Order: sequence, then structure tokens, then C-alpha cells
Amino acid sequence: KYKLETAIFYSKVTKDKEHLVKSSELELQGLLDRRAEEGWQLASTDAVNFGSAIYFYIYFERDA
Repeated sequence: KYKLETAIFYSKVTKDKEHLVKSSELELQGLLDRRAEEGWQLASTDAVNFGSAIYFYIYFERDA
């Protein structure tokens, strides 16, 4: 069984070039923790930059 989660983060005008990493880290870790508690395992990830947004695709799998 497979599951896809999508997370979208938007860039802001700032001098901090690491702001997307900082702002997305807690949310993405929370997502990983919740799915692990439900028995899902991380299978793969992908990210796409589109305009001022970054789309994270997070693929999970588990036995049916």
C-alpha cells in the first residue's frame, strides 16, 4: 500500500537564505512522525521549485 503527501512552502523576501529550511523542518518532521506512528515507512521524496514555491512530494509505503 502506498501514500503520497504533498507539502507546499512559499519563499519570502528576506536576507535569511535558509528561511525555507527553517520554516519547513518542523512541519515535515511532524508529518514523518505522524505517518510512522500509523505504520507508514518513508519510501521516497521529491521536490520541485515552481515560481516562489517549493513543492515537496513525500511517498510512504506499508504492508496492506
